Formats: sequence, C-alpha cells, structure tokens
Amino acid sequence: MLSDIEIAVNAKMEPITDIAAKLGISADDLEPYGHYKAKISEALIKRTANDPDGKLILVTAINPTPAGEGKTTVSVGLSQAMAKIGKKCVLALREPSLGPVFGIKGGAAGGGYSQVVPMEDINLHFTGDMHAITAANNLLCAMLDNHIQQGNTLRIDARRIMIDRCLDMNDRALRNAVIGLGGKVNGVPREDHFRITVASEVMAILCLSADLADLKKRLGSILVAYDIDGEPIYASDLKAQGAMTALLRDALKPNLVQTLENGPVLMHGGPFANIAHGCNSLRATKLALKLADYVVTEAGFGADLGAEKFCDIKCRLGGISPDCAVIVATIRALKYNGGVAKSELQQENVEALKEGLANLRTHIENIRSFGVPAVVAINRFGTDTDAEIAAVRSFCDEMQVPVSLTEVFAKGGEGGKDLALKVVQTIADKPSDLHYAYDTASPIREKIAAIAKSIYRAGAVVFTAQAEKGIAEAERLGFTDTPICMAKTQYSLSDDPNKLGAPKDFTLTVRDVRISAGAGFLVAYTGDIMIMPGLPKVPSAEKIDCDENGMISGLF
Repeated sequence: MLSDIEIAVNAKMEPITDIAAKLGISADDLEPYGHYKAKISEALIKRTANDPDGKLILVTAINPTPAGEGKTTVSVGLSQAMAKIGKKCVLALREPSLGPVFGIKGGAAGGGYSQVVPMEDINLHFTGDMHAITAANNLLCAMLDNHIQQGNTLRIDARRIMIDRCLDMNDRALRNAVIGLGGKVNGVPREDHFRITVASEVMAILCLSADLADLKKRLGSILVAYDIDGEPIYASDLKAQGAMTALLRDALKPNLVQTLENGPVLMHGGPFANIAHGCNSLRATKLALKLADYVVTEAGFGADLGAEKFCDIKCRLGGISPDCAVIVATIRALKYNGGVAKSELQQENVEALKEGLANLRTHIENIRSFGVPAVVAINRFGTDTDAEIAAVRSFCDEMQVPVSLTEVFAKGGEGGKDLALKVVQTIADKPSDLHYAYDTASPIREKIAAIAKSIYRAGAVVFTAQAEKGIAEAERLGFTDTPICMAKTQYSLSDDPNKLGAPKDFTLTVRDVRISAGAGFLVAYTGDIMIMPGLPKVPSAEKIDCDENGMISGLF
C-alpha cells in the first residue's frame, strides 16, 4: 500500500494554467510559483466582485481523537466527488502549519487518494505566506523594542507589552523568555513570549481582511502595549502598519493549487481553531463563491470550535452563509468518546460506540441551532465493522439527518459520490437560515456564557480575576461590540480534555480575555490551552527525510 506522499509524488498534476482555465481564469490573472501553484491577481478578485455566489458547504466534525479523523481528507474527497457528479466545484482550505507537520500530526493536505498537491510544497514552504506573516509580526515586535531602546517617546510600559513574537514551529522553550540581555546596546531587558504563527493576530487579520487598504487599517489597529499612564499604544503609533503591509502584499493573494483529480483548490491562510478562529481566508472563500456553483470549505476541529467560529466570526464579519454543513464522524472517534482507550479503538465495541454517539448528537444539534441543514459523513476506516456502521446509520435515522459512508481515502472522488449527492439534495430541499449564537451588542460576559452554555452545554461560567481585568479593559477601551473567539481544547466539548462524550452542566473557567483589535474580536482563554505548542516525545520530524536526489519521505 502506497503512503500518502508516494501517492502524491506519483500524481499526474496538470499545469496550473490548465487548472485556472477550468474556472475561466486566464494566465494573465495568475502569478505562478513554478508549474503547479500560483497566486490569484487582485484584478480578478475585483472583476468578479459583483458576480453571483455559488452554494457554500462547510465541512466540520465531531470532537476528534489525538490522531485526527480525516476532515480535510473528506473535504478534498467531497470536492472531487462533486466533479464526478457533474458539478462545478472549488475547494477552499487552510494552509498547513509547520508546527503540526513536524509535531504530532504530520502533513495536512488530505490523505490517500483525496489530497491536495503538490503535497510536499504545501506542507513545507508553499508560497511563503506563513513566513511573511511571521516576518510582519516580528517586525512589529522589533519596532516596539527599538522604540523603547531609542528613548521611548511614547512612554511605553515594558511591563505591559501585549504583542508576542511568533514562530511557525512547535517550540515550548520559547513560551516564556527574557530578551535584551547583554548590556545597553542589546536593548532593554524585559519578559517576552512567543506564540505559534497560526495563533498570531496578524494571521487572523490576513484571513479577515477585504483588501490591502483594510489589511493596513487592521494592522495599524493592533494593540501592542500600554503607556505608563495605562493608555493604549497601537501599531499605528509605532508607524509599523505600512511596512507590515508591504511584507504581506503578496501573502494577501489567495493560492491556487489542485486535488489529485485535478480539481481547483484555493488554499489560503491557516489559523488554528483551538487557539484562533480556525478558517481559511475570507478572500479565498468569497472568490471561490464567484468562480463555482459549489464551494467546499472546512473549519478546524469539532463543530464546537471551528464551525461555531465560522458562523459567529467569519460569516458575520464577511456577510456569507453556509448552505449545508457536513459533520465528519469516524467509528474510532465515537468509540473514543464512548470511553474506549486509544490502543483498543480497532476492536469492535458497539456499546461504547453508542455511548459516544452522544457527542455526534450534540454537534448535529449545534449545527441545526445555527439554522444550517446537516449531513453526517462517516469517514470509513478498515477496522470499522458492519455492526458499528449500522449503529451509526440507525442513530442518524433517529435524528432525521442524512448519513453517508465515505471511502474517499481509498477511492478518491468515486468514494464520495453518495455524500456529494446527499449534500446537493439537502441544499435543494432545506434552505439555510443562518443565525448566530449571540448578539455582538450583548455584554462580553453574556456572549461568552452564550457560547459556553448553548454550544458546549456548560452549566456555569466562572471568570478568574485576570479574565475580569481583561473584560474591564475591553469595556474601558470600547471593544465591546465584537465577536468572541474562544481558545479551548479540541478534544472535549468542555475545557477539560478528559471529559469525553457529551458532558453537561460542568463549570467552564475563563482564565483571561485579550483584545485582538485588528482582527476585530476578543479572545477568551479557557483551560490549559497553549498558544505555543510543544513537540511530542517522538515528533513526526524524526521520520521525515530527504535523499541525495531531493526526494522527500515520511512527510505523511
């Protein structure tokens, strides 16, 4: 059996100009990065702005196991299946982060015969977007520290710096650091922190900006520090937004690549859903809607995280709405949520599966609460038994939700045709009527409580003293009429990764609330969520190699 990277390497890719031509995009509207990837021109984005929109399909999931459950694979397979049934479809995905690639997850461009290619490029440097975001963020940090060094005319309080440096790599040693050591010429000593690039505010800004002017305005609005009187200092006070925009000019343009079956993919932006808003760029999604009759996109992790933020943040700020949501479930994840140990997930256990179905029930109910019709996709694994599959089908019948057994990993688009047909039928039969989990005009505590109680099923919400301080500061500065971006574990509906299944009436603890003024939302931190992950005991990087001919192995 071929590995994912072997399948990708053996794929017959088409020139990116041919992929673009399928969407009516001429070579003049491409900025090629080699033969198989390209940036889309600003001219095309502006020219298609008033064209009618296609139908938007959101792919989300139940709470995963630590190994992941193939949501991207299903997204890719569904887009390929749409082409198989004669539909003009574009796939809109996030870009992978190097952190998971070299950490616990490995590559993030799908798997098996449902992948996006060129897989090695996408999972490594791609078109340089991640590096540009890292550079822009760290330029702002460098300008901040330089200002303090060069006389500090803004009277910045070095104890109240709000911006972190970033790196697109899991490196726990950089979570907390002291900089400026070594004497006067090396800067002013202070405590500093790193976060992973995909959790940076600059990443969120790139993914929510409408155009270059909006990007520059948002970058200038980043809250970087406070002065010694407690008044806010923004990036615009440091005159940093212009140079940052210059670094991000090309990164703002969506990337065009292809699936293994030569379907078009717009891959752009990559915020995590457990510590950021978890969706690809708004620009890429909006452009895809102009170019195709159907657009398949995904939001990170379970529907309690990615799908909630997709609706409450991305759709609200972007004026878009999903026509259908696909909830990806796996037999192994359902058994895991039913209490089966990870080492025993390959063994049949219908009773534990039925216990874990409570998790799927919650996600179906949540998607319906947004006014969006749902379809359940069972991402089939070789260890799934007929009895287990029958139990999920029976449950979905009781819930009156369409269900499809997908085999896109093994069969590509052919293995997702049933899912594609059910999604198209659902869109035709059940019009979507998007509404949100909360009103942004509500008080901050009420918005957080609305998410915690209606989406997570918490019984109560507790705010630490630090969180209360953050809320008071947001209220003082006028950042109250904004969405909420929850930072929470992906493994549970609660803030405790050990509470599997469908916990209810638990207490959710909000330990901090931070202002992301440029992104346009507040971030509420819960549990022990880390904004700079660490590598596992045996990182994926140990298995990745490159031979003397440049052939990469072990990437996925």
